[in-house]
Order: sequence, then C-alpha cells, then structure tokens
Amino acid sequence: MDPRIGIIGGSGLYSMPGFEAQREVALDTPWGAPSDNYVVGKLAGKDVAFLARHGRGHRLSPSELNFRANIYGLKTLGVERIISLSAVGSLKQEHRPLDFLLPDQFVDRTRGRISTFFGEGLVAHVGFSDPVCPEVAEVVYQAASSQGVSVKKGGTYVCMEGPAFSTRAESELYRSWGMDVVGMTNLQEAKLAREAEICYGIIALSTDYDCWHDSHDDVTVEAIIKIIHQNVAMAKNIIRHAVAEIGGERPCSCGSAMQYAVITDRSVIPEEVKLKLAPIIGKYL
Repeated sequence: MDPRIGIIGGSGLYSMPGFEAQREVALDTPWGAPSDNYVVGKLAGKDVAFLARHGRGHRLSPSELNFRANIYGLKTLGVERIISLSAVGSLKQEHRPLDFLLPDQFVDRTRGRISTFFGEGLVAHVGFSDPVCPEVAEVVYQAASSQGVSVKKGGTYVCMEGPAFSTRAESELYRSWGMDVVGMTNLQEAKLAREAEICYGIIALSTDYDCWHDSHDDVTVEAIIKIIHQNVAMAKNIIRHAVAEIGGERPCSCGSAMQYAVITDRSVIPEEVKLKLAPIIGKYL
C-alpha cells in the first residue's frame, strides 16, 4: 500500500473513521519521531495516511510539534497531497464559529520554530508566495459546498506561538492587519510541505471570535472543545468527499517546487546531508 494522500488531524480529530485495512506505521526520521504512528489504509477507495498532529490524547503543544519529522514521514510514505485540519479563532465578524475557512495566505508570529529541512551545508530557497496548493483547495471547497456547510475559500491565517491564546491587544492588532483567522500550527507544515514538493491544503474550523468581539466571552478550552465536537463529524465527512475526488496527475507546480531552489554548489554539499535529504531533494542532486 502506497498512500498518495495524507491527512493531518488537529484538535478534536485524532482518528479517521471509515478506513479499510488499517495498519499503523512507526517511523523514525533524521529529526526524531513524528507526533504519533501513521495510520495507513483506504478511505473512499484511496490509499491514505493519517497523522494525529498533537498525538492521540492531545499530548503535544503547538510549540513542541516536530514538524520536520511529521512532513518527512509523510514524504517517505509516498504522500503527494496533504489535507490538514485545524481549529482557529476568527478575526472577522463574517467568519462565524462553526464556519469553515480555507486559508491561502499566512503571516508568521511564531518564535524560534524550525520550518525548513535545509542547512548544515545545503542552502535552498523555495518559492512560497502562494503557500497553499490551489488544486487541493478547490477540491476541498467543492467537497464542503456539496455538503451544504458554510465554507469560504481564501483568507489569511496568522500563526502565533501559543500555547496561551491572544491578548486583546494582539487580537486587535491582527484585525488591523486584515487577518482572517489565528492559529498555532499550519504555517510550519505548509513551508515544509512545499520543500517536500507535497501539495498542501487547509480546512480551518472557526471555533470562536478570539477575544476581540464585544459580545464574546474570553476564549476558553471548554468553549472551543464544545464547538469542535459539533463540527468534527462534518469535517470528517468533507475530508472523505475530498479524498474521493483526488487522484491522477498533479496539474499544479508543487511537485517541482525545488527544481531551481538549491543555491549551494553541488560539489561542496556534504555527503551525509545528501543522504539525509535524499527523499526531499535527491532527484535534483
């Protein structure tokens, strides 16, 4: 079984029902262990690999996530497209709690997270002007629309460090910038997926109005979990319908994103680095 589709489940989505012929795959990577074992099986007739981003039982905070290991593991399994689900706070009145948003841009407010596979003698600069694969986003949008849910395609996701929620001043600052939603995880995934030449799309589940809304109580885990439980079943349904429609050749440019990205003279790249990054960049070296 060679899964071409990866699903990363965020808060509230720790398993993916509907799998056939499930098996767990424990992988080690040059950067250590992923968040959990990958669950590989068939969903909607397609080979799929599922990963619980925070580990089953939600054991890992956003700042503790081993993003490189998570994406590297999916790459070595053969994944070419990722659908990632995340809970987010809404920064605009129009994105109501229980709505779905498919962001296509990011602003980074994290601190010290490593979001590249490169370094140690190999320098590469990948294009990231459009961080989300438009093909995956369109498939997900059509799947969500067909289920009659409130979904909007496009918008900017500001990725903050956490794990504490925003201060009121931060929330208002993000709103003044025109941000749509705030979350803690997706930016690093998107950057690493681009370097791994994996198509990446996001389903952002709006759980609250952050803390800026006058009629909205301060954000609490209890309130967020309640919203997540109401919508996670629909999110799983959207993913199943999207997976059913994904397949065949990739018409986007994600699969060749690294073709001209390596700037280091090939003759001086350390052999151990070439070996370490063979699944990522080997075909160009």
